[in-house]
Amino acid sequence: MRRVRAFENAAEIASQGCVAAWGLAEKSGKPAQVRGPLHLSTGQESVAAGVCAALRIDDLLTSTHRGHGHTLAKGADPRRMMAELFGKAGGCNGGKGGSMHIADFSVGMPGANGVVAAGLAIAVGAAQGLRLQSAGGFSAHIVCCFFGEGATNRGPFLESLNWAAVFGCPVLFVCEDNRISATAPTASMSAGVGIAARAAALGVPGVAVDGSDVAAVAAARELVALIRADNQPRLLHAVTYRLKGHVSVDPGTYRDADELAQALAADSLLRTRERLLSLGAPAAELDALDAAVDAEIAAAVAFAESDEPPDASAAFTDVLDAGPQWH
Repeated sequence: MRRVRAFENAAEIASQGCVAAWGLAEKSGKPAQVRGPLHLSTGQESVAAGVCAALRIDDLLTSTHRGHGHTLAKGADPRRMMAELFGKAGGCNGGKGGSMHIADFSVGMPGANGVVAAGLAIAVGAAQGLRLQSAGGFSAHIVCCFFGEGATNRGPFLESLNWAAVFGCPVLFVCEDNRISATAPTASMSAGVGIAARAAALGVPGVAVDGSDVAAVAAARELVALIRADNQPRLLHAVTYRLKGHVSVDPGTYRDADELAQALAADSLLRTRERLLSLGAPAAELDALDAAVDAEIAAAVAFAESDEPPDASAAFTDVLDAGPQWH
């Protein structure tokens, strides 16, 4: 959780052209290292960490436009991720994917996706592939699909859950519900009694948890165990809160001030630290972890800053193989 928060803070600074000094906001006079705004997951760290702790490295995961935390929690290298945000050759995808399209097959990450709800169909397709590879029997792996609550109002949600239920695809659907769709409260545009009820209507059992409490998100472990046992999809509805604006340059002034203050007071990182202290974890050990993570992310930024941009000759590699006539 601390790694995700530190990464998001550093990425936010880089996208605004500030000095890479954690906790400071002085402008360096340099142009922004990240060309364009980022979709940050600040405040939602419990969902990524709690769910991915239940997964194996060879399980697959699809993510969203707000996917840095999911990718880090799945085990991706922060240095290569930061370089990808900077558009550098050493990035996970050679600088071609950027923030919203990071993929890392070495940790079972087919990729994030900038299209709302698109990852649902990709996840079910991957799970269908796992079934076919196991000759229609039980797959040794599962697919975890993160999506926001706004995606449940789009067609791929219905299509994907229906397909997974009908054909028995091993998918854990994780709705990361931060309660706001871009700049509008989700409740103002979503009818019905809730996301878990929509899933249940399609034959996909669901569990709702406090997504700002990593201990509650640990319910994912039981769901993952059930999916491995019967190859049937499940849904986790994790209600959390996005502490930043829609993108890194959005101050989010449309938010209710009291609501934001309550969310800051219940920050998942603060809650987790307090719980660890109450369980006897030494404060010095937690402080050392914080310092180590900050140093790790500072090194990731330094790597991204010093890395070379991709060579122009690589523009069409890994994009499309149209056959030998185009070579």
